[in-house]
Amino acid sequence: MAPIGKEWLVRKALLVMALVMVFGLALVIFFIAKESLPAFTEAGPANLFGSTWDPGSGRYGMLVFLTGTVTTTAGGLLLGTPLALGLALFLTQMAPRRSRPLFGRVVELLAGVPSIVLGWLGFTILVPWIRKVGGGSGSGILAASIILAVMALPTIAAISRDAIEAVPDSYLQAAYSMGATRWQTIRRVLLPAARPGILAAVILGAGRAIGETMAVAMVIGPASVFPTSLTSPTHTLTTKILVEMGESTGVQRSSLFAMSLVLLLLAMAMVLLVRRVSGSRMPEGSVHA
Repeated sequence: MAPIGKEWLVRKALLVMALVMVFGLALVIFFIAKESLPAFTEAGPANLFGSTWDPGSGRYGMLVFLTGTVTTTAGGLLLGTPLALGLALFLTQMAPRRSRPLFGRVVELLAGVPSIVLGWLGFTILVPWIRKVGGGSGSGILAASIILAVMALPTIAAISRDAIEAVPDSYLQAAYSMGATRWQTIRRVLLPAARPGILAAVILGAGRAIGETMAVAMVIGPASVFPTSLTSPTHTLTTKILVEMGESTGVQRSSLFAMSLVLLLLAMAMVLLVRRVSGSRMPEGSVHA
């Protein structure tokens, strides 16, 4: 009998690890779907996706919280994406070569800041400042969007930097040889060539923001109503689950699991979208000087 080689052992070990991950994900999906099933059968889909949350009267609508989730995530991306893209361009095109590693490490350190720290800074500094400048309570969509922009910025900047660095130098040299300026080259050659990677970075940044709980919970309010302004309290799916899961029972608890299922489906949709975007090819003629 031939001896078992190290390569065979490594392959089998990696296979087992992959199967464990797949099995674990399947268990998570099964558990959340199982726990949310009573909400769909007893409360009904129309009730679950309604606009009123009042468990005492049998109303379990999550539309308010879904709206808060989408709004804060979109706000975070609108604020964070231009900053992240500008940072990526600075790191790859304008920063002195000797200082690029320093700036890159700063971005990496920002990604490692715990969310509770950002939430506490938002609660103690950002919310009072918004209250003083814009009126209202200071909590709400605006404060949450700013915090999410800070949290998503490192992810978007790092992946966008990699996408920009992956553009062949021949593209840039061809543009320069045709008389294009640096800004023309960046706008008409570099960014179009890196577009799939940048879009994937934005989607991953959205995935980072959409599941955030603690930091958002500290600055968004909370209140189970539609926001009337950027500075009025509201809820997201994650913050509502955090606030009520500990004391909920019966259909109310199942409705919170239904919110978790919606979040899980949104996250899975983003992963599939990233794969589609990153696998897409740039159409011919889209890069021109």
